[in-house]
Amino acid sequence: MEHRTLQEIGSRSLTAPVAEAGRAMTRREKLDHWATLLERHEGELRPLSGIEFLSPEKRQTLRDDKSPLALAWRDPIFRAQRLKSDKLGDGMAFFELTARETHRLLCECHWGRSIPARVLASRLRFAARHPVLSKYFA
Repeated sequence: MEHRTLQEIGSRSLTAPVAEAGRAMTRREKLDHWATLLERHEGELRPLSGIEFLSPEKRQTLRDDKSPLALAWRDPIFRAQRLKSDKLGDGMAFFELTARETHRLLCECHWGRSIPARVLASRLRFAARHPVLSKYFA
């Protein structure tokens, strides 16, 4: 048996640490954690199609098994934080994203057929640190 400190275990963990168990994460913490998941992701990610053309009702239920929101939904930390599903409406509410931010971050018209996970991660980190500017430059 090999013994490790908590810091060593945390540095090798597949999920990013959360400051305090039981405490609701801030928007910035959620976006940073999502970015960390994306940076570690090695599979394909697909953008959502036609976000800007859908009615608000259809936008709420939009999803894809290989979307960045599906990746977030599979994370146990986000589920513990009460992410309801991988549907666009639930993701927007949970990550506190505006319609404009969501369109810029997740829509096919900005990415094409696939999303480079590391590029999206950097955009999420920008949005986390610059909430006012991210509404214009996400």
